[in-house]
Amino acid sequence: MEGNEETFLHGAWVRGKMIGSGSFGVVHLAIKKSNGALFVVKSSESQEGNLSLEHEAKILEALYSPHIVQCLGKDVSVGENGGMKTSLFIEYMAAGSLGDVTERLGRKLDEPVIRAYTGEILKGLKYLHDIGIVHGDLKCQNVLLDSRGNIKLADFGCAKQTHPKSKNQTTNKKFMCGTPLWMAPEVLRNQGLDSSYDIWSLGCTIIEMATGKTPWGELGISNPMAAMLKIASSNERPSIPKEFSKDGLDFLKKCLARVPEQRSTVDELLNHPFIKHEPKAKNIEEKHVYENMCSPLSVLDMGLSDDGYESGDSDELTNLKLQSKIPFSIRRYGKKRSSQKQCAENEMVSHENWVTVRS
Repeated sequence: MEGNEETFLHGAWVRGKMIGSGSFGVVHLAIKKSNGALFVVKSSESQEGNLSLEHEAKILEALYSPHIVQCLGKDVSVGENGGMKTSLFIEYMAAGSLGDVTERLGRKLDEPVIRAYTGEILKGLKYLHDIGIVHGDLKCQNVLLDSRGNIKLADFGCAKQTHPKSKNQTTNKKFMCGTPLWMAPEVLRNQGLDSSYDIWSLGCTIIEMATGKTPWGELGISNPMAAMLKIASSNERPSIPKEFSKDGLDFLKKCLARVPEQRSTVDELLNHPFIKHEPKAKNIEEKHVYENMCSPLSVLDMGLSDDGYESGDSDELTNLKLQSKIPFSIRRYGKKRSSQKQCAENEMVSHENWVTVRS
């Protein structure tokens, strides 16, 4: 990444409107003046935020896969408060997150689309698990889509290196990271984590796609501490959509086994009938998805800025996070506005929101 970083930073770039925020930093849309290329800047001036971005950059610089979001470089400068400010440059995914897509549609995704997206997520997880990396915070908001519906995994602030080709190689038991309602029971019990953690989170992500709600339903919103206690201490699993096919129900059960050793591996899930016999209906649904989304007319179309990459948290979900360990994991579950209204408001954004950062 170092060579690419030097090339990427050559010339001026402009920071645009803030499109997201997390526990330790903010996310802005940005543009490179030399060629008009859009990208995303994640930045922080806090010590913990800087450490998180350094960790994410270290993980991403070793990854190269069409299923993983690309890191374009990083920059360390003096912030407004006089301290160190770390900025991480990430490729821009025009359609936003899988959570944003579901929210814009205002409804749950159909099973054929869930099959297709799950298969793509599994390809990203396979790449990570084969080289001994656990993502650590898999959920819809950390799965990004481009304008063609291609999927990439993002937000590696909670990623952890384990041993390659190992299903159940436990890491540091003091390590706890992620978003609580998507966490596996053993992780909430602080018993360590391995690649099976991502499999549990995948099951929760499928439920999120199928219902448009957080796993564990209303309990997670109304009483997050009770939900965390249930995840860690009970024998229950999050509610599985009853309308799912037989293959879909079996797939979820293999993801949501409470005993880590009983969960299926990525390779086993890729060969499961739920994925293996994927219907060819994805394109039809995708057309409906993107007809309901704001499409940019040019690289300067500010209609992208509010929902392009990450979205702000609602007050309800603030208490769901481990504030010291989840730097850029954000999700909106508040009141929804129509895509038309959102586009109209975005078009009113002044170009004064763009400021030159580097020359």
